[in-house]
Amino acid sequence: MTTSPDSQPDHPLPHFEWRGVFANGELNALHAECFEHAVFHDDWWAQVSRFSLGWVTMRISGRGAGELVGFVNVAWDGGVHAFLLDTMVRPAHRRRGHASELVQVAVDNARAARCEWLHVDFDPHLRDFYFRACGFKPTDAGLIQLR
Repeated sequence: MTTSPDSQPDHPLPHFEWRGVFANGELNALHAECFEHAVFHDDWWAQVSRFSLGWVTMRISGRGAGELVGFVNVAWDGGVHAFLLDTMVRPAHRRRGHASELVQVAVDNARAARCEWLHVDFDPHLRDFYFRACGFKPTDAGLIQLR
């Protein structure tokens, strides 16, 4: 899936892929940049392969194999509930609708996998993004901080 063909030359077309291949190093670097922390050395591939229904990668074409500039993880309970985690788009590529497209690919694939519910939690500043841009509805929920 790509965006509209009217993209400007300075805004190469993104490519979104369900269960797209990525290297741990590139996802660790993306996560660090998007969530503003040091680069960790997590084994993302093992984690999502074991616990996730799937994930969506976003790469920018025209740069070799394509730079990883976006990602979202879709964890699940093995049944009808899926959970959106770690929605991220590199800051230089934000404000172009890419994050909502990442989420839409996740929604479409969770639906295709026969999930009935897609849950997300988020910080207050992301309320408009998830409710308006992505179509999530507010619900009552509970949370216990464990650490």
